[in-house]
Amino acid sequence: MKRYLALLAASLVIALPLRSQEYDGQSCTSVMVGRLASTDGSVITSHTCDGRYRTWVQMEPAQDHKPGAMHQVLRGTMQTRFRGDTVGVKLMGEIPEAAHTYAYLNTAYPCLNEKQLAIGETTFGGPDTLVNAAGWFTIEELERVALQRCDNARDAIRLMGSLAEKYGYGDGGECLSVADKNEVWQFEIVGVGKNKIGAAWVAKRIPDDHVGISANIPRIGRINRKDKDMMASANVERVAKENGLWDGKGEFIFWKCFNTDYAKGRNFHDREWFILSRLAPSLGLTYDMDELPFSVKPDKKVDVREVMALYRETYEGTDFDMTRNVRMARPANSQHPADTVVSPVANPWLTTQMRNTLNTLAPGTVEFRRTVAVAWCAYSHITQLRSWLPDSVGGVCWLSLDNPGQSPRVPVFSGTTALPKAFETCGQKQYVPDCALWQFRRANKLATLAWQSTKKGFNKEILRLETLAIDGLPTSDASSAALNAYTEYIYNEGVRSWKEMEDKFWLQFGMGF
Repeated sequence: MKRYLALLAASLVIALPLRSQEYDGQSCTSVMVGRLASTDGSVITSHTCDGRYRTWVQMEPAQDHKPGAMHQVLRGTMQTRFRGDTVGVKLMGEIPEAAHTYAYLNTAYPCLNEKQLAIGETTFGGPDTLVNAAGWFTIEELERVALQRCDNARDAIRLMGSLAEKYGYGDGGECLSVADKNEVWQFEIVGVGKNKIGAAWVAKRIPDDHVGISANIPRIGRINRKDKDMMASANVERVAKENGLWDGKGEFIFWKCFNTDYAKGRNFHDREWFILSRLAPSLGLTYDMDELPFSVKPDKKVDVREVMALYRETYEGTDFDMTRNVRMARPANSQHPADTVVSPVANPWLTTQMRNTLNTLAPGTVEFRRTVAVAWCAYSHITQLRSWLPDSVGGVCWLSLDNPGQSPRVPVFSGTTALPKAFETCGQKQYVPDCALWQFRRANKLATLAWQSTKKGFNKEILRLETLAIDGLPTSDASSAALNAYTEYIYNEGVRSWKEMEDKFWLQFGMGF
């Protein structure tokens, strides 16, 4: 009884979106699917924004600009509370504006435009010695300009690379998964050194019949500039040599030079190995490898619903399962002998405090594993790009707020012009009951108090909303008003369902469980 009470008391911290000690350095996951690797010919890119970043979202309209107009390059927009909030935002400089800019979905890391160009993101950090904060462009601002000005992945990569080289890259090592309706690329970029303006970058195309993944570590290896499916800045090798990251003698391998030590010299974490192994088990990829293939041909074609399922993944039922040792005694009855079972309070999103409590009570109970779905996620998207449909409906961003293992996905189209009002306010730094984040987060956090008993109902609702949304997708050209209405319909249905679960949990837990 004392052990159970300790588990129950400690579990109460799960209801709060607290920061985990593993938060830094292991944030964001991007899965990529080539058009011949998907079941319907979609190109897919994706992103989990794992951190305390803003959750307000807005569709920015297309615009025409007069000759001589300038574009402001900003820093600090990812912590703002609403569109137009300037607290903490800094003007880095101005560049000439394009005559026309495309409409785009303004998430913290801008992700989709009206021409079916989409971008996912993960951070790999890289050596601190390469970062020059005076560089004008952070990664999210490169994404913004690319979505405003480009209609295909190759042009977007060239533009982002050239802007960062000319005006300076002021961020840590980043990977973008850049996709259009025909192909998807992995683009990795670092700075060139303290007090130096510029950037070093490399990009490699995912083969059409392959899938790839980026999860906070550089994965591009050898550079072949003669390969039409690879691009790189001219200075990559020189930057590595000048900064003591390569001796100039051995073979140059990008991920080895610009990796940091948290992956212990490998080019993958748990997530890369798990997902590539799940999709291509016939390859026999093993966890003790130093290097995984950059991409793999899946054993069978991948449906968008399978990618959605991967984003809910917490490794339950595998050797990486963090819940399997959180057990409690079960008395004997006519159906079974006395034994132990996984405790109702066991869940894969334990806070650091909870893990420490359990490991103090019984050392070795929970070994941390960085799962795909994490409780500190701000939002995530899985974006399909479909060449056989008009751009307005062909590009669909399946957007989810809060934990991707718990929240439903709302379709936002390339042709969407307005989102439900609840998306206008960020809920990260204050409790805003009617903002979109908290309309899902309340039920999500309550459910983790007894996840082993709540997850079945949760997963049932996720799949119901998923089926409802996918089955009703427009398959021909539609007005922006119709697209806006469909987005709002699916969103409202999700809010209604999550409110019902929230009320049920309050009653259940308020009366004891």
